Amino acid sequence: MSSASSTSLFQPSHGASLFSIVALAAVTLAGGASTLVTFFAVAVLAIAVMTSVHHAEVIALRIGPSLGALVLALSVTVIEVGLIVSMMTNDTPDSSIVARDTVFSAVIIVTNGIMGVCLLLGGLRHKELGFHAGGSNSLLSVLAVLSGLTLVLPSFTTSTAGGTFNAPQLVFASGASLLLYGCLVFSQTRSHRDYFEPAPAVGEEREEHARPSRNAALVSFVCLLLSLGAVIGFAKTLSPSIEAGITAVGAPRATVGIVIALLVLLPETWAAISAARVNQLQTSLNLALGSGAASIALTIPVVSAFALATDRPLTLGLDAKNIAFLTITFVTSGLTLGRGSTTALQGLIHLVLLLAFLAFAFAP
Repeated sequence: MSSASSTSLFQPSHGASLFSIVALAAVTLAGGASTLVTFFAVAVLAIAVMTSVHHAEVIALRIGPSLGALVLALSVTVIEVGLIVSMMTNDTPDSSIVARDTVFSAVIIVTNGIMGVCLLLGGLRHKELGFHAGGSNSLLSVLAVLSGLTLVLPSFTTSTAGGTFNAPQLVFASGASLLLYGCLVFSQTRSHRDYFEPAPAVGEEREEHARPSRNAALVSFVCLLLSLGAVIGFAKTLSPSIEAGITAVGAPRATVGIVIALLVLLPETWAAISAARVNQLQTSLNLALGSGAASIALTIPVVSAFALATDRPLTLGLDAKNIAFLTITFVTSGLTLGRGSTTALQGLIHLVLLLAFLAFAFAP
C-alpha cells in the first residue's frame, strides 16, 4: 500500500486494521489448529503487516521520517513486550529464556537480516546508498552496549550462576538500559535530529505527498496499534503450528523464538525495504537499528520487574557460540556503517551472517 495523501479521514486501510483485529478474535474463539484456520491466519497476518506499514508512512508524512520510524519501532516493541510477558506466564521449561532468545534473535535479524536485505536490494538498484554516518553509528553504538550489558555480561558475573543477574544487577541493567535509550530518543528528536533525517537522494526526484491532517495522523496511529496488535496476536496464534513444524524437522526448540521474532519484525522489515528501494537508507537504518535498541531497552526492564515481582527465574546470558555471532555482527556492522555509504556487497555480507546464524541455530 502506498502512502495516502488524501485528506479524507476514513481510508480503506482503516477498515483493514479493524478487520485484522476482528479476524484475530474469530481465530482465537475458533481455537484448534486446522489447516484452513492456519492459512486464514497467515493471510490476515500479511494484511496486518501491509496496513501497519501504510499507517506508519502516513504518520511519517505528518511528523517526519525519523520520528515516524521511532513511532513504528516503539509501537512494535511495546506490543512485543506484552507477548513475551504472556509467554513467561506459561511456566514452561523455556519460560526463563524466552525473553533472551526473542531479544537476541531480534538483534541478529535487524542487524543482519533487515539491514542486509535493504543494503543488497538498494545497492542493486542504486549502486551506492548514502546515509548519515553520525546518526547510524549512534544507533549501532547504543544497540551494541545494550546487547553487551544485558545479553553478554550475565554470562560472566559470579554472584549467580547460569547466565543470570541477581536482583541489584537486574535493577542496574534495567535502569542503565532505560537511561541510554532515553538519551538516544532525545538525540533523535531534539539535539541531533538532523543526523537521523534521510539524506537527499542525488540525481533522483522524490515523490511529494500532501501532509496529512492532525486528525488523520491520530486515526492512523490508532489503526497502527490495531494492526500491530493483530501481527503480534497472529504470531502467538501461529506459534503452536510453528512448534509442530520445528519438531517435525527435528530442530531445537530454541528456534521457535527465531521464527516468532521474524513474524513480529515483519512490519518494520517491509517498511525498511520500501525506504531502501527509493534510496532512503537512513530511514531503513532508523527502523532496523532503532527497533533493536527499543527491543532491548524496553523488554529487559519490564521482564526483569515481572521476574522479580513474581519470583520467576530469568536467564539472560548467551552461550559462547551466540556471543561469537554477536561480536562478529557488531564488528561487521561497524565496518559497514563507518563511511556513510554502502553497496550491495555489504548487504550480501550481512545476509551471509544471517544465514550462518540460522544454520547453526537449526543444527547446533
